[in-house]
Amino acid sequence: MKPSSPSMGRRAFSLAAASAVLTACGTTATQTHTTPSTSAPNTAATPPVGKPARPLRVGLALGGGAARGFAHIGVIKALEARNVQIDLVCGTSAGSVVAALYASGMSGIAINKLALTMDQASISDWAMPFRTRGLLQGIALQNYLNTTLNNRPIEKMAKPLGVVATDLRTGEPILFQRGNTGIAVRASCSVPSIFEPVKIGGHEYVDGGLVSPVPAAFAHKMGADFVIAVDISARPESGLTQSSFDVLMQTFTIMGQTIKAYELDKYADFVIRPNLAAMSSSDFGQRNAAILAGEEAVARIMPELERKLAQSRATVA
Repeated sequence: MKPSSPSMGRRAFSLAAASAVLTACGTTATQTHTTPSTSAPNTAATPPVGKPARPLRVGLALGGGAARGFAHIGVIKALEARNVQIDLVCGTSAGSVVAALYASGMSGIAINKLALTMDQASISDWAMPFRTRGLLQGIALQNYLNTTLNNRPIEKMAKPLGVVATDLRTGEPILFQRGNTGIAVRASCSVPSIFEPVKIGGHEYVDGGLVSPVPAAFAHKMGADFVIAVDISARPESGLTQSSFDVLMQTFTIMGQTIKAYELDKYADFVIRPNLAAMSSSDFGQRNAAILAGEEAVARIMPELERKLAQSRATVA
């Protein structure tokens, strides 16, 4: 076979170039055939397409307070009655119990019915005499909650759920967002000397109220744009100390004042404080009164809450 001559190479190059030009012209025609060549250029500015505003994510942070935690149920009932949409919920100690029930999809009314029919003995399991790390084991509470929730883990809830506890060794807070719901709530409720510490993954955990009495910061961490915090703790000057348990809870209240004040000021967009001055932390017989106090608290602050929610919806990107 003879090598190609220079003239043959130039001819092949010319044909390739012509083919490329025709291809480019064909592409241009496809893109512009709807615009006549004689029309004037369109100089009108095309208005930018606005990005639709995303919905405001509202988080509910439920604080600790033992028997006073029944007030959380009243708050939820009242918010639902006024069509306040809650997108995620986070709880500490007693607040974690109500948070888990609410996150599962139960309505405030359903939780109310459950609370009024709950037998206190069904969540109390006394430790053996030789145990010295707590009067109650907490397993009964764990089983009660898991049974009520059909053993649904935290990550399978209808709403995102966060449960706050304290690492006994390091003193650091932990936010449980996956795993066994009953165990996490039990850890969050494990008041030192009342409940035994809870072992999870090689660590021991106790009551979340030691590090986050009202978990507004963790609700924010979970993605809330607007955090509604419910503070059911007693003020130190008004705390009732009718039993040794009340004294212990009063001690927690005093210790947690600075932490709570900082967290609410920095992370809570709105704080609800039910009037529970006449109720001690150990008075489980006053559950109905506590629920009513939660409802009344929402009724008092609702106009201001609606105003702040409207302001936040107007500014969310």
